Amino acid sequence: MRVRTGLTTTAAVLAVGLLTACGGGGNDAGSTADESPTAEETTTAEAPTSEAPTTGTEGEAGGETIETTTTDLGTFLIDEEGMTLYLFTKDSPGKSVCEGECLAAWPPVVGEAKAGDGVDASLLGTITRSDGSTQASYNDWPLYYYTPDKAAGDVNGQGVNDVWWVISPEGEAIMGAASPTSMSLY
Repeated sequence: MRVRTGLTTTAAVLAVGLLTACGGGGNDAGSTADESPTAEETTTAEAPTSEAPTTGTEGEAGGETIETTTTDLGTFLIDEEGMTLYLFTKDSPGKSVCEGECLAAWPPVVGEAKAGDGVDASLLGTITRSDGSTQASYNDWPLYYYTPDKAAGDVNGQGVNDVWWVISPEGEAIMGAASPTSMSLY
């Protein structure tokens, strides 16, 4: 019974932490000066402990192959393993504002990506993050994974806080049909 209570408490603490990360109140996408993480936050946030896709040095060396899939949401970007990719509307083209705790839930697609089926290679690029690392971008929008997406085809991040969206082959956010569980962590 004590183990169950401990696990419940741990889960509650994690949920509260995620509720405060990324996409909280306010509409000022440019107001990030007060949200800059410390060196310790940046280091720990980039190594999520969940089963999210690997985004470490492998991405720096070879890069992910970005492809497309089609579901009831439309046609959108995925990686070569079928994991959904997202854009964050609080970012601006060429610049990521997802830092600190945000990165624990939304790890970046690291390194330079390659174009796969259905992807316009001219829209693929990279940005330099505030910590100096390279993040893949599409149509200048930084690309992210969502840690609750555990299997190919999961779209649990769709519509989270009305700021996280799958991205079309044209490089635009697809803002339809939020996932039924998309608001559970935020």
